[in-house]
Amino acid sequence: MDAPSADEFEWLTLDEDEELLWGDTPHRLSLLLSIGVGLPLCLVIVGIPLVISSYLHHTNTNYVITTTAVYKKRGIFSRSVKRVEFDKVQNTSYQQSMMGSYFGYGTVEIATAGTGGVEMRFRNVASPRAVQARINERSAETENGANGEDAEAVLDEILAELQAIHQTIDESADTANPERDGMNAEPTASEAEEPS
Repeated sequence: MDAPSADEFEWLTLDEDEELLWGDTPHRLSLLLSIGVGLPLCLVIVGIPLVISSYLHHTNTNYVITTTAVYKKRGIFSRSVKRVEFDKVQNTSYQQSMMGSYFGYGTVEIATAGTGGVEMRFRNVASPRAVQARINERSAETENGANGEDAEAVLDEILAELQAIHQTIDESADTANPERDGMNAEPTASEAEEPS
């Protein structure tokens, strides 16, 4: 799965630090069923719109994976773009029909936290297991990165608190016992000669 160029997806607006990793349309062979049903119906004119709409739906649907999110774009005359960020992805799965298994395409489902169900589907994509693996990999990297940053921030806060506590204790000890500095000093010659 080579990274496509952003020129292929003119509808996609990436953030500054976001990079395009993968993008595709539904698998071409997923049109076989529509064509198989539509061609015989073309004799009675009903099949022509079925074949044309299936083709237009296929060519105007895009699925994209970037470094921060997954995108789905649909629409023939209008455009609908949906984005799900990796930090919201909770679960992924993929399914293949008998025909999809034979020709190497299937549907990848993406469930997010809080929705209680599937938030996005990549229908009829080539190599659905590889697409699912890429989504899972990016989601795990995002989660590990966030956890690492959170842990580092917590450690920095703890260190700052400990330093403040240490400074407060030192200041309290100095004010409570002003002779503390003199306790560690060496006795003068006259003090050393005094009998105990």
